[in-house]
Amino acid sequence: MTRRRFAFLALAVSLAVAAALAWRGTRKPAGLSYDTIPADRGPLSAKVTASGTLSALVTVQVGSQVSGRLSEVLVDYNAPVKKGQLIARIDPQLFQAAVEQARANLVAARGNLEKAKAQAVDADRVAKRTATLAEQKLVAIADRDTADANAQAARASVAAAEGSVQQNAAALHQAEVNLAYTRIVSPTSGTVISRSVDVGQTVAASLQAPTLFVIAEDLSRMQVDTNVAEADVGKLQGGMSATFTVDAFPGERFEGVVRQIRYAAQTVQNVVTYDAVIDVRNPELKLRPGMTANVTFVYAERDDALRVPNAALRFRPPTEVLAALQRESSARGGHADPASPGQEPKADAAPPRAPGAGAGKGGASGKPNGNGKAAGGRDVPGRKTLWVLRAGKPVEVRVKTGVTDGTLTEVLEGDLQPGDACVVDAGAGAGSSQGGNGRPHGPRLL
Repeated sequence: MTRRRFAFLALAVSLAVAAALAWRGTRKPAGLSYDTIPADRGPLSAKVTASGTLSALVTVQVGSQVSGRLSEVLVDYNAPVKKGQLIARIDPQLFQAAVEQARANLVAARGNLEKAKAQAVDADRVAKRTATLAEQKLVAIADRDTADANAQAARASVAAAEGSVQQNAAALHQAEVNLAYTRIVSPTSGTVISRSVDVGQTVAASLQAPTLFVIAEDLSRMQVDTNVAEADVGKLQGGMSATFTVDAFPGERFEGVVRQIRYAAQTVQNVVTYDAVIDVRNPELKLRPGMTANVTFVYAERDDALRVPNAALRFRPPTEVLAALQRESSARGGHADPASPGQEPKADAAPPRAPGAGAGKGGASGKPNGNGKAAGGRDVPGRKTLWVLRAGKPVEVRVKTGVTDGTLTEVLEGDLQPGDACVVDAGAGAGSSQGGNGRPHGPRLL
């Protein structure tokens, strides 16, 4: 009895193990819950975002050409100024004294010139008289030559005196110019946005002109200098519209037009960006220089696009699901299309492949095959893979994509219709869920 009992027990255990193995080998991935979002039609805008800084179209730094103590400051922050308006004055006393000294030197130089001219006339008379006496043999030839030399020297003295007059005239002009520079005037009409000096402060202009004021020419017309990433700069072009927001007015969007995209690259920490300049109108003077602008460029728009969520383009079924679909396709002879249960099999339908499958002959070449994928299972640029839930099963659908706004992507070609449930996630469970609000759901445990 004991041996028979052990034999029955061993047989029962063997049958249980065999049944468990058979069930594991034949069970289907029905225990997964698929989160889906339906494809739909609607507007779609492809955008590029960047940050930038507002500035006036023309900003002038007003400095001083001469050194000295500021005796007057006539404008303050935000003061409107006109071109040629006096905005500050440097104490002119030293410069007035320099002008008076230069003028006196010029008078002295002119007196020396008159003296030299008189001496030259006298030397010419002596030379002529000596020459006449020399012809009559009344004076020596040496005396005649000396008189000629003296006449030439007198004429040279006149030329030197004339040069001295010109030098002193130039010195006087320079002194007058320096005196004029003590009056600091606005070079343009605009608004004072910065003032760096006060009355009594000494300005030193020995090496470079110090900046006293910064004047913005016209704050009703401004520009935004944006830093556009090198990956996005090819999508922009001059004349396209742009919108931006600033932190000072978070609920308001401002509009502008791209004036130019500069070729000069800016590299910061190995990140390459390019400056896209946007012209902005500021009639209410809300925008101020230095504000940070968050800019959006719309480079493509679709009014009625077939849209799918980007999460669906990134989704890949678990390995066990792909393996089960592979076995089911093999059981049908390798020609049935799991995408369409109950339909006639398609001769060109390829069975689903696990990730990494298909890297056989030509698998490293990167050339696309008939299913829109490169050998090795990689997506061809412009063509993506979607998994659509049909008859409760995920079905692989190859599509050609268009523009994207970062959340939704346009589908140009492929076996996809509005309302098709695009799988965005999968989790353990006994059924499937379908979200209709256009937002992906996380996996559910049922």
